[in-house]
Amino acid sequence: MLTTAARPEVLADHTGRPKPLLSSALPYEHARLSVAFHEAGHAVLAMSYGIRVVTSEVVAWTAENGRWAMTGSTTYDLGETHAWRFAAQAAAGEIAQVGYLLAHGLWTPERAAACSAPHDREQAVDILARFGFRLGRDHVPAGGKSWGMVQGMARRKVGHLWPEIRTVAHAMNDRTVLTGDEIAVLTALSNPPLPGGAS
Repeated sequence: MLTTAARPEVLADHTGRPKPLLSSALPYEHARLSVAFHEAGHAVLAMSYGIRVVTSEVVAWTAENGRWAMTGSTTYDLGETHAWRFAAQAAAGEIAQVGYLLAHGLWTPERAAACSAPHDREQAVDILARFGFRLGRDHVPAGGKSWGMVQGMARRKVGHLWPEIRTVAHAMNDRTVLTGDEIAVLTALSNPPLPGGAS
């Protein structure tokens, strides 16, 4: 479903700067489902790691030039999240999106490159740094991990949870927005309650 415009908050990264827009050579239906896989990767890994998922969605709109554009958004209540698990769920979106291309015979180097999500990596780098954890973009910092190491953690977990990611991605593609509680029902994973017992 296309809207006339995207909400400004989904077009910005965690710092408020515009997310980079990459073009996709996929037709609309495949591009939309690939974004749903990206967001499902974030949501399912987050939930499997005990992070409360608030919502996960595909956002598609008609751009100024009359063509379509899209992005996705997954929101969390981080609570007391383990740093490296947060980083792994950040890496999971891109990995799940590329996995969709591979599973459906759509993979090309150009399409895989269009799955790149540097804003997810930068968010993980910044949030971990606030808590004293060192995440290197292209190296292993002393006492820390590299983004490549985090991607390895995410790749293993995405493989293990692929059936749940696939289920969530298809439901998100159909419904546009899923709550964390809806994702929990679809996957039999537990969406942790809000602090203080509220849900």
